[in-house]
Amino acid sequence: MPELFVTNFNRNFTGVSATAANVIRQQVKTHDLALIGHPLPGCPDPIPLASARALSRTPPGGREFVIWHVRRNPEMRAAIWARDVWRLPVRIVFTSAALRYHSAYPRWLISRMDAVIATTEHAAKFVPHVRAVVAHGVDTDLFCPSPDRSGDWIRQGYGGLRGIATIGRIRPEKGSDLFVETMLRLLPRHPDCVALLIGKATAKHQKFLQGLKDQVRAAGLADRLLFPGELPPGELPALMRALSLVIQLPRYEGYGMVPLEGMASAVPFIASNAGYYQAFSAQGKAGVIVAQEAPRQAATAAHVLLSDARRLAAMGTSARDIAHRSFSAAIEAAAIDAVYQQLQP
Repeated sequence: MPELFVTNFNRNFTGVSATAANVIRQQVKTHDLALIGHPLPGCPDPIPLASARALSRTPPGGREFVIWHVRRNPEMRAAIWARDVWRLPVRIVFTSAALRYHSAYPRWLISRMDAVIATTEHAAKFVPHVRAVVAHGVDTDLFCPSPDRSGDWIRQGYGGLRGIATIGRIRPEKGSDLFVETMLRLLPRHPDCVALLIGKATAKHQKFLQGLKDQVRAAGLADRLLFPGELPPGELPALMRALSLVIQLPRYEGYGMVPLEGMASAVPFIASNAGYYQAFSAQGKAGVIVAQEAPRQAATAAHVLLSDARRLAAMGTSARDIAHRSFSAAIEAAAIDAVYQQLQP
C-alpha cells in the first residue's frame, strides 16, 4: 500500500515534470510510492485519481496519514478535495519554484497546504508555510558524461563536429530569439559547430517561430542552426552528453534544469542571469553568466570557450563534480524526506 502519492496532471513533459521525475526515481528506493495522473520516464506506472483516493483511505503500516506531493494548481486542488471534502487522512506538500507572486486563486490553494518547499531562498519570499528551501537536483546516473563525445555527436546525425543547444519552449520568455541572435554571431566563427533550438512552439507562438526560421535562412545558416522540435524525454540524456556547450538565455526562469542536466553530463553552460543559474555556475567553474538581453556578450563567451579545448574540458569536469556534490536528485530527495518527517498527524 502506498504511503506517498506524487501527482503529475500535465500530459506534456515540462520542466516541472522533469524535476518531479528526478525525485521520484530516488524516492522509490525508500518509499512505497504511487504516481497519480500521467506517466513520467523511469517512474512507476501511474494510477487514476479515483484509485489514489481509494488507496488513501487507510494509511499503511499503522501510519496516521499518507502524503500527497503536488506541484501544480490542479494537483493542489485535487489534494485539497481529497483531504477536506472526502475527509481522507492526507497531508499535502507543495513544491514552488516561482519567482513572482501568484494570483489570488493559486495563493488560496497554497495557503491550504500542510507544508511548502521552495526551491530557492528567493522563491521562498513569494509563498507561505515554507518548511524548507530545497534546490532541485539532477539525476546524475541518467545524465552522465560521454566516453566519446565527438563520436556521440556525429551519431546524433545533425551534422558538424560539435554541438550547441538550447532547450525549452519556443517563445520570447525563454529567450529563443536571443539564442538565435547569439548563434548568428557565433556560428560563422566556428564552422565545425551545429546549433539546435530544441523545443515546441504552441499555436500562439507559431508566428514567432517562423520569424526565427526566416532570420536563420536569411543569414544562410539553415543547415547549421536547426529546429528539431520537442524531443522525447528518453532521448535527452544521450543528446546532452553529446553536446559541447549548453546555452540558455531566458528573460524569466523560475529555476531552470537544463544547465544542471548539461553539468551532470560534463557539459559547461552559458546562461543569462535568470533562475538559479548563478548558483550553478559556481563562480565560473561550471558556466558563464551573461547579462539579460545580451546576445553579443553570450556569443563572445561561447567563442572564448569553444576556442580553448583545455578550458572547455576542465569546466566540463568541474561541472560534473559540482552537479554530483551539490545538485543531485539524491540530495534533493533526502531533504524532501526531512520535510515529510516534520508533518503532524
